[in-house]
Amino acid sequence: MEATIEPTAQTDIVVRPVRDVDAEALGRVHATCWHETYDHLISTAALENVSPKRLAELWTNWAVQGPDFRMFAALSGGEIVGFVGSGPARDRDAPRARELYFIYLLDAFHGTGTGQRLFDAAVDAGEELYLWVAEDNPRAHRFYTRNGFTLDGASHTEPFLGETLTEVRFVR
Repeated sequence: MEATIEPTAQTDIVVRPVRDVDAEALGRVHATCWHETYDHLISTAALENVSPKRLAELWTNWAVQGPDFRMFAALSGGEIVGFVGSGPARDRDAPRARELYFIYLLDAFHGTGTGQRLFDAAVDAGEELYLWVAEDNPRAHRFYTRNGFTLDGASHTEPFLGETLTEVRFVR
């Protein structure tokens, strides 16, 4: 991600559906967000193996999954600065039919309202769903609590970049 992108007022942010042509930009932003989000949870060596190109390849598939999947990007000055995705539950024992898969936003845009706009694009008001989030991510926990989620007591350890990450489940 180019360091020249600066946060702007919330009114300058455009949130729109992800397009297949966004894959390369999404891969770069995804890699940057992982570095910004997980640097205190995952080793530097593991994070150095994050490949924007590989993430872009994943986005090529994610962008065209169909109507049950909601994938949106936030743009500032025409550049992607964050993204969100939700869809059918992936867990066999899912407490809800829908899941919020991810929401990532470049650190520079935290606190601007952009994350909320992304969330609102992918999640209907009052919609029942669940999500997994890193146990040691207090900022995300506050965001989800503000949006009506509560911890349900479930947790698991996930493989992540060759290491492990403990996640907790929120439901709404």
